[in-house]
Amino acid sequence: MRKFARAGNKVIFVNSISMGLPGLMHKDLLPRIKRKLGSYSKLARETEDGITVVSPASLPFFGSASARSINRQVIGTQIRKLARSRGLSKPILWIAIPTAAEMIGSFDESAVVYHVSDKYDANTMDHATDPALIRKLHEKAIDKADLIFYSGRKLFDEAKNGCERSHLLEQGVDYQHWSKIDTLAVAPEIEKIPRPRLGYFGAIEPWLVDQELIKRAARERPEWQWVFIGNRSRGVDIENSPNTHFLPPVPYQELPSFAAGFDVCVLPWETEQAFTSYGSAIKVREYLATGKPVVISPLPEYESMSDVLRIARSRDEFLRLVEDALNEKDDSAAKKRQAAVASGTWDARAEWVSGLIEKTLRDKG
Repeated sequence: MRKFARAGNKVIFVNSISMGLPGLMHKDLLPRIKRKLGSYSKLARETEDGITVVSPASLPFFGSASARSINRQVIGTQIRKLARSRGLSKPILWIAIPTAAEMIGSFDESAVVYHVSDKYDANTMDHATDPALIRKLHEKAIDKADLIFYSGRKLFDEAKNGCERSHLLEQGVDYQHWSKIDTLAVAPEIEKIPRPRLGYFGAIEPWLVDQELIKRAARERPEWQWVFIGNRSRGVDIENSPNTHFLPPVPYQELPSFAAGFDVCVLPWETEQAFTSYGSAIKVREYLATGKPVVISPLPEYESMSDVLRIARSRDEFLRLVEDALNEKDDSAAKKRQAAVASGTWDARAEWVSGLIEKTLRDKG
């Protein structure tokens, strides 16, 4: 979206409508309500790229037809008013979550794009909405979209629609942003942590991160320092390990200076979870762009890049591959990793998507 805005397009980015609140017994229920109320309190704001960002008020109860109907009216009114104030008419509606399917037809849109980035109905960990309803809304979005993009190969391969509207939109990377870390000073928060440092940034969920792997590493490799950067949910039980460090989220512009202090970039995900196995984590390409060694849990999305990734298929192998990465002697390996993602930039992705949208608009007359 930043690339589209920089090219002169008017972009209104609607912060996540979500797929509903967690159940009453979920440890993160109150923090999520607090974060959501905080986002509602923010008025529409402009980014330095020219994007208008808004978090519209909505009811997070998508299991209720009445609540969905109210949301359609309330969210529609807020966004239509904002669009008019920005001189935006007959917009392209780009949705990236099934619950947003209810908004199709609310804006006199010229085209609808549905961006599928997860196996939505397999996510039963952080919301209480019925998976059958999520699946129904997903199918509604598929049916009504003019263009459908899948961000992961497993998602794309399993899609049953198989029509010409569907395309694999691989994750991109801001290559220039990540490839210059050798010129950056390491962030002080990282510098004070002993080496070797195994670095991760992103969501820190108890069902996502392989905590048993981290616990085992703490026993068997106590000298390794695990560094996690991002929002940490309640229920993560590796907090008290002496060689595990949690840092709060870091602004995107500053994140490379933190990665500059990593010895190995890691993705220690619990990929036996059905939902996680469909992941196409953007961070893997960002890791590669730094040139640092990368060890990840197995994801179908990245099997084709096994020549530049160390893919661990067991906890034993994860520990062995980290050891191997820490002892890497091949001076050309870093350049090979960077070369693997250098052409897959967001600029290239945006240009390709733009062409498909323009063709769609022409075909619709």
